[in-house]
Amino acid sequence: MPRKPRFNLPGVPQHIVQRGNNRARCFFAEQDYRQYLDDLAVAAQKYRCEIHAYVLMTNHAHLLVTPLEKCAISQMMQSLGRRYVYYINKQYDRSGTLWEGRYRSSLVDSEAYLLTCMRYIELNPVRANMAEHPAEYRWSSYRTNALGETNKLISPHPVYLAIDCDDLSRRQAYCELFSADTAQQSIREIRQALDHELVLGRSIFKGQIELETQRQTTPGKPGRPRVNARPES
Repeated sequence: MPRKPRFNLPGVPQHIVQRGNNRARCFFAEQDYRQYLDDLAVAAQKYRCEIHAYVLMTNHAHLLVTPLEKCAISQMMQSLGRRYVYYINKQYDRSGTLWEGRYRSSLVDSEAYLLTCMRYIELNPVRANMAEHPAEYRWSSYRTNALGETNKLISPHPVYLAIDCDDLSRRQAYCELFSADTAQQSIREIRQALDHELVLGRSIFKGQIELETQRQTTPGKPGRPRVNARPES
């Protein structure tokens, strides 16, 4: 079966997940996390992608990225994959694949879902019982977006900047978004969009994407398409 074509829309954020092969580890030591982020920074700058949020778990990574050019994310991820796999294979005297096929991605309706998606990404360590609070986990963008920690990798999205014109007030308001659990409905919507590599957003946004790309933006019904009965002559 041919691979589903990717959405390639400059200026529209994408939520990306890259998993280790067979869900195996892809980060083994602190230096590995640093190397991945360094390689990501190089690839993002080269292919003109803006990183708004990320989290590196032991066996996968989540990124929220806006491409500034068509196909920029695919080029960035290919470059990142090559550089990081080369490093891991050399560092641990191994060979073969590291990633579970190609990365998954979904378009994100920034006006309605960007902050929800950022929150989902940065809360991954809490949901996985690796930290009690996202600030305790070192390998995510939370400390930058919520606490103002310097991070050259992060480019604030306009929706994030619009929270408040004052930096301190913005970060405080962002922290407050984490005071309650993420709604299960939002989690399901985010995961479904990723699993099917479609669109996370409002109906009107999905309709606009379908008009622009001539592609389906919601999961189809299971089973074969129904064949209309031939009309009697």
